[in-house]
Amino acid sequence: MATTVLSSLSLPFPTPKHRRRRHSPSSSLSFPLLTRRTTTNLSISPISRNPPSLAVFAGGGGGTGGTGGGGGGDGGSGEEGDAGERNRSEAILALAEAGRSLDSLPKDLAAAIEAGKVPGSIVCRYFELEKSPLFRWLLQFGGFKERLLADDLFLAKVAMECGVGIFTKTAAELERRREKFTKELDFVFADVVMAIIADFMLVWLPAPTVSLRPALAISAGPFAKFFYGCPDNAFQVALAGTSYSFLQRVGAIMRNGAKLFAVGTGASLVGTGITNALINARKAIDKTFAGEAEDVPILSTSVAYGVYMAVSSNLRYQVLAGVIEQRILEPLLHQHKILLSAICFVVRTGNTFLGSLMWVDYARWVGIQKIRD
Repeated sequence: MATTVLSSLSLPFPTPKHRRRRHSPSSSLSFPLLTRRTTTNLSISPISRNPPSLAVFAGGGGGTGGTGGGGGGDGGSGEEGDAGERNRSEAILALAEAGRSLDSLPKDLAAAIEAGKVPGSIVCRYFELEKSPLFRWLLQFGGFKERLLADDLFLAKVAMECGVGIFTKTAAELERRREKFTKELDFVFADVVMAIIADFMLVWLPAPTVSLRPALAISAGPFAKFFYGCPDNAFQVALAGTSYSFLQRVGAIMRNGAKLFAVGTGASLVGTGITNALINARKAIDKTFAGEAEDVPILSTSVAYGVYMAVSSNLRYQVLAGVIEQRILEPLLHQHKILLSAICFVVRTGNTFLGSLMWVDYARWVGIQKIRD
């Protein structure tokens, strides 16, 4: 059913210059504006509760109003505004097709839709993830939600990394140490424990995300504002309406490096602490073992591993997640999830093995692990 509404729109009609008088009121031109409001059976939740406003743009010369110099706006802001409106329209269309409303979504995702930060494809991915009980549960947590919306294979990559970690780490240790493998089992054990603890964080921190964070407080400092605008992955693809500067992408590497240094140092403290406890227990039981084994230096090993994580692991996983997977493999194999998962498994396994080899060489180079005769 269609309803016709008749309203009146009044626009200022300036008096010609040769007849302008000092106190004469400006004349106006009124004409009817005919609009049609069509009611359909499709129900779409409104983005805003405020009534829509009608904007009238004046062109040509003049400048007699109170908005002089308004002809040239900021091009970048205009483009971002257009992208935001397009994102909002796509998201609302996706909601309508799914028969959902904004109220049925998490508050952070609904706010991002209202702000035009996420396109319709992200909303569709959210609905697809909701079909799985496991993903529906994980979507309750902000960190998992941001990563799953950016990459629906994120959880599979976590399983790959942690699942193959213990085997690839052990294989790499065997490859590097060879006949000294059994004599250096304490080093091997410490390396594997450290690696398994850190594997999850190596997938988590550099993973591309869809930012659903609330706006910063006005009182936030300059460093907080800078890092707030940085992506989680330095090489990740920016969504429509979002852009990252070169400095912001460098900031992502620095921020993740600091976090991975803390993770690596903490993991090493746990790993070397357990190793030393086992060595001391074996010394107490086997007296002949006392001359062969020596305690692993906890502090120097922990700091060295933190530096290794902040530099080598950070860069390798940033490139892996942001370049190889998101920019190369995902566009090529988007419709072939099984093949994409298999190739990601191979690439991540190779990257883990390479990292183990590099750690052994690095540990010997800095002197925290010595070759035993």
